[in-house]
Amino acid sequence: QVQLVESGGGLVQPGGSLRLSCAASGFTFSSAAMSWYRQAPGKERELVAAMASAGGSTGYAGSVKGRFTISRDNAKNTMYLQMNSLKFEDTAVYYCKAYIPGVARDYWGQGTQVTVSS
Repeated sequence: QVQLVESGGGLVQPGGSLRLSCAASGFTFSSAAMSWYRQAPGKERELVAAMASAGGSTGYAGSVKGRFTISRDNAKNTMYLQMNSLKFEDTAVYYCKAYIPGVARDYWGQGTQVTVSS
C-alpha cells in the first residue's frame, strides 16, 4: 500500500529552522513527482514547494522562496523540506504529497504540525 510518513515538525522560535522528512513506500518513489503543502487554520491548503521526479524542476511559493528548500533522496525513498528563517506566518500543518504516474489520484501524508512562536 502507498504510504507517506512525515516527521520533523514541532515548535520553533522565529528565525529558527526545521527539516521535515517524508518517507515513502509502496510505489516507485523515483518516478513520482513530490510536493509539500501546508494549511493554516481557516485557510485553504496551499502549495509550498514541488519537485519533479528527475529533480531538475522545482517550484516554490513566493512566500517561502529563498527560505525553504525541497530535496529528495531517491535511494532512501525520502523527500525533505529544509525550512530556514521561519516566520509566524509559516505556522501550519505541513503535508507531503505524491503524484504517482498511472494513478488517478494524489496520495497525502498524515500532516505534521509546524508552530513558529516566541
